[in-house]
Amino acid sequence: MLKIAVLVSGSGTNLQAIIDRIEDGTVKNAAIQIVISNNPKAYALERARQHDIKAVCISPKQFESRDAFNHALLDEIDRANVDLIVLAGFMVVVPAMIIEKYRNKIINIHPSLIPSFCGQGYYGLHVHEAALKKGVKVSGATVHFVDEGTDTGPIIMQKAVEVKNDDTPQTLQRRIMEQAEWIIMPKVIDAIAAGRVSVKDGIAKIEEE
Repeated sequence: MLKIAVLVSGSGTNLQAIIDRIEDGTVKNAAIQIVISNNPKAYALERARQHDIKAVCISPKQFESRDAFNHALLDEIDRANVDLIVLAGFMVVVPAMIIEKYRNKIINIHPSLIPSFCGQGYYGLHVHEAALKKGVKVSGATVHFVDEGTDTGPIIMQKAVEVKNDDTPQTLQRRIMEQAEWIIMPKVIDAIAAGRVSVKDGIAKIEEE
């Protein structure tokens, strides 16, 4: 059984997609052990409680220093005894000590086709604003392993989504969530649970079922 911690800052739509796919059997041999948010008002915490999943808030504001917060976050993850950390809209920089300890065991969803519209400053609607400003005809989402850079870890899976002429950042964001993010994140988790994902020389590969 793949034991998962989901880290999230907002409403938790990607978290809900994962929960739904685990509950309907699309994602096999996996369970969410804990949901952690830096935001006490995050609806993601309520989503977790509604499904009897442990929900914890750990905010940097609760600690005297960022280092103290980082250690508290690591301690909470360690106590949950998880095999995989899923960043599902987590708006906090993951500390290097967690990345080092959980190398190739942390995945993130990014709302573009990396390496386009990613890196420092590219989050939320900023990603879609930049895509529309550039006039791209296709955008999408990427699930990747997390390393010390920003959106620089090995790409695991991507899905393209059409950009329409009348799109706004909000409509494009919604379509990418519905047609890409909510689909590929559960697929990646299922593949990891089945032992079909590997990383060699910085390249991630998924074996066919």
